[in-house]
Amino acid sequence: MDEDTVLAALAPRLRWFVAVGRAEHVTHAADDLGVPQSTLSRGIARLEAEIGTPLFARSGRSVRLTREGRALLRHAERALAELATGAHELAGDVDGVRGRVTLAFLPTLGTEVVPRLVREFRAVRPGIRFDLLQAPHHTLLQWVREGDADLALTSPLPDEAAFAADPLGEEELRLAVPADHPLAAAPAVALGDAAGERFVGYLPGNGLRASIDRWCREAGFTPRLAFESADSATVRGFVGAGLGVALVPVSHHGPPPGVVELPVTSPRTVRVIGLVRSRERRTGAPARALREFVLGRSAPLFAT
Repeated sequence: MDEDTVLAALAPRLRWFVAVGRAEHVTHAADDLGVPQSTLSRGIARLEAEIGTPLFARSGRSVRLTREGRALLRHAERALAELATGAHELAGDVDGVRGRVTLAFLPTLGTEVVPRLVREFRAVRPGIRFDLLQAPHHTLLQWVREGDADLALTSPLPDEAAFAADPLGEEELRLAVPADHPLAAAPAVALGDAAGERFVGYLPGNGLRASIDRWCREAGFTPRLAFESADSATVRGFVGAGLGVALVPVSHHGPPPGVVELPVTSPRTVRVIGLVRSRERRTGAPARALREFVLGRSAPLFAT
């Protein structure tokens, strides 16, 4: 189906599709829209036929979005949000921005940083909803490039012309050791002091993996990996069980029981984390509002 045909099929029924997708019930959506249920059902069926793929799996008047339907819903909500924002801008009213923003982030940021940001942002922008995605660094950049994510919190910051990146701050990493480890009593360590230890590391593709490998090379050794994980909570759990040592981001809440986290004197184990967006497509109003909020925060984003 060519682009003009797709637009002709979708545009008149965009609000109908979004209403049914959100309610997952045809009758309830029809009531919200103020149209007869039969009219709404026929409109959705015609839309599916014209697009050429099922958007809903049906059970009576209850419906469930298919994988294709979920993908279309994200784009449809953004399109409606953009139209609404345009109308507000023409009327001189941009304070009531609504819609949806897709924020992608590294798994290591999902324990503290992202939940705190979302909570703070929703307190001032309750009309904006979130789609949250976690993935390794290279996948985050791919999602931003292809439009599957509006913004990505990641590290290292890309230097490709296709991306724009706002540095948000430095995140310190410390050496986590079991509480009964010989190094645990030291006030600080050089990373080379752990050269003979077995490490609990991060999976390949994780934003921290390349940084940790580089720091270990600077310290004169290649880490011997005992286990690999995608998130810092699991890494700390393995350290606490005595299964190795690890470099982990400093936590606002401190280490868990059985783990001691030591400052590293050399090399300097910090990484810059930033907010990445595409230069090749216009950022929607909800994503612009989130970016402005993040850049305008006065409180530190990372533990120190």
